[in-house]
This record gives sequence, C-alpha cells and structure tokens, in this order.
Amino acid sequence: MPITVSRRSEDYLRTIYEIAEGKGYARIKDISKALGVRPSTAVEMVKKLCEQGLVNYERYGVITLTPQGKEMAEAVKKRHDVFKKFLELLLVPDDVAERDAHILEHQLHPKTVLQISRFVEFITWAMQSEHPRFIKIRVEEVLDEFRMYCKKHENNS
Repeated sequence: MPITVSRRSEDYLRTIYEIAEGKGYARIKDISKALGVRPSTAVEMVKKLCEQGLVNYERYGVITLTPQGKEMAEAVKKRHDVFKKFLELLLVPDDVAERDAHILEHQLHPKTVLQISRFVEFITWAMQSEHPRFIKIRVEEVLDEFRMYCKKHENNS
C-alpha cells in the first residue's frame, strides 16, 4: 500500500535526495541548512520519515533514502524540475521560478502535472530534435517572439 506523505515530508525527501546525489548521504546539518530549519526540527522530521520506512537514520549518523523513499523523492524532484523548466520557458526569473516551482509541485492536480510535463518534454524535444526540423525552428521562433512581446510590455508596466 502506497504511503501518503505531507508536503513538508516531500520537501525533506527531495532535499535528502539532492544532497545524497552529491555525496551519497545526508546529515542533519546539511538538511537543516538546505531547508532553513533548526537541526532539532530536521531531526524530528527525519525520525518520522524513518518510522515510515522512507529513510535510514541513526542518531548522529548519516541519512540515506530507502528504495521507497528514493522513488518518492525522484518523483517529487521530477515534478519540481518540470515546473521550474516550464516557468523558465515563460521567462520567469530563475529565483522566482525556483520558489514558484516549489509551490506548484504540491498544489496541482496530477492530471495537470502530467500535461505540463508532456508540454515541457515536447517543447524540449522540439528544440533539440532534427525530426522534423521545422518544429525546432518554429519553436525557437515562437520563444523569440514571446521574449520580444514580454520586453515590449515590460516597458508599459
């Protein structure tokens, strides 16, 4: 039976995943720094995740994801990355896109997430693909036109 976790738990799982990608594990100080919380707060949540079977944790030791925790973390990260890319395509500044992707990854219906994912994948594929070539050219032209449109309206705001 799948485990349902809170938005905050998802944030912890994604953070642990991202830290562990770099060095193979995470520590409480890494997690608390990345999330901007006190170490005691991070310890509480990591203990809960451990009880749910999503992380491996021993007091003062390293933290790693269990296979189920890793699967959940990868799904959350993928959603986050898709929303960030989507917002970047809309020319949202990077810092704002990062913050808003974090909000969107928890707020939207799964069908909406799926369609935005498909759209981002399609646009990314079209920009990199040589088959059919006209799509690549037209997508880049549309994005250039959108940039000019935004610039024009930026001056009017």
